[in-house]
Amino acid sequence: MLKRTIYHEEHELFRESFRTFVDKEITPHVDRWESEGKVDLSMFEKAGASGFLAMEIPEEYGGGGVDDFRFNAIINEEIQAAGAMGSGMCITLHNDICLPYFTKCTNDEQKARWFPGLASGATMAAIAMTEPGTGSDLAGIRTTAIKDGDSYVVNGAKTFITNGINSSLVIVAAKTDPSQAHRGMSLLVVEEGMDGFTRGRNLEKIGLHAQDTAELIFEDVRVPAENLLGEEGHGFFMLVDNLPRERLSLALGALSHAQAAFGWTVEYCRDRQAFGQPIGSFQHSKFTLAEMKTELDIARVFLDRQIEAYLANELTADDAAAAKWWVTELENRVTDNCLQLHGGYGYMEEYPIARAWRDARVQKIYGGTNEIMKEIVGRSLGF
Repeated sequence: MLKRTIYHEEHELFRESFRTFVDKEITPHVDRWESEGKVDLSMFEKAGASGFLAMEIPEEYGGGGVDDFRFNAIINEEIQAAGAMGSGMCITLHNDICLPYFTKCTNDEQKARWFPGLASGATMAAIAMTEPGTGSDLAGIRTTAIKDGDSYVVNGAKTFITNGINSSLVIVAAKTDPSQAHRGMSLLVVEEGMDGFTRGRNLEKIGLHAQDTAELIFEDVRVPAENLLGEEGHGFFMLVDNLPRERLSLALGALSHAQAAFGWTVEYCRDRQAFGQPIGSFQHSKFTLAEMKTELDIARVFLDRQIEAYLANELTADDAAAAKWWVTELENRVTDNCLQLHGGYGYMEEYPIARAWRDARVQKIYGGTNEIMKEIVGRSLGF
């Protein structure tokens, strides 16, 4: 693999520190969390105490005061390298996807109210966009937030919400003007304990079993007007503004996940014997491994360039969409090929490749389906 150039000494020291955290606080508990359907909140709080949450939040509020997405990327890479995709997603969703709405769209009063908990781990964030009848078509959401005095009355339901069970702050996309499409949408922060806000079941999924994913129900929930993010009617545009970062994060996780699966498979092909020799010595195995290595190397260079573009505020929506669809497709090809090379053992739950194969499949769906990603790229070509 070509030497990477985007990381410096401070990043690698941070990597060592977070890798130690993963080894101590995540890896030993993965199997239990997979069985229970959610992680322990104590792990999340320890991540905050160790400085691994909300690094962009200023130091005066308890954050790291460091606006450098490379630290986020390292967290993503190390979670995947440990085979803890489902157990660590609560951290990456909090840091990569939810946090920008708080750092970019809050006023001083909201910062003082929410930033300390977001940084310390006392508060886990989630974002609720998808509805039972609305997937990628955000303009078609039906959840409403109607102004009534100094509050918004929220009614509706959301589904497939990551961190839906464990979160205490939920960014909710709702129609403050149901007569409008994009311009009728706003973002409100619903807090745990508000009357009328309930959580449905922790959804049973094919993969990512340790990541809580829930249905959320809002029945006449009175949300104070001071919980509005940004301006009323600007919700859709705030979502669109943050999607490139979300899709870059998904692509980074997908690549590191595929890289981990590849590493396990190379070791297996060295150790597993058939017809008196390692299975990796057979031409088909070597060619398959060679193809995967080459594609993974290409993807790594591609995404490192995207990280650089993001740091320079130059990452476009279509470039991030291209990364999301292409790398998640690669991830699924790699995990499938790796399972095949494991033979029957690859289908056994005791081997990490089985979990990796299950966990990979949803990557082509959430964050915008890959079909929608291709539509975005196609439109950038003038069609």
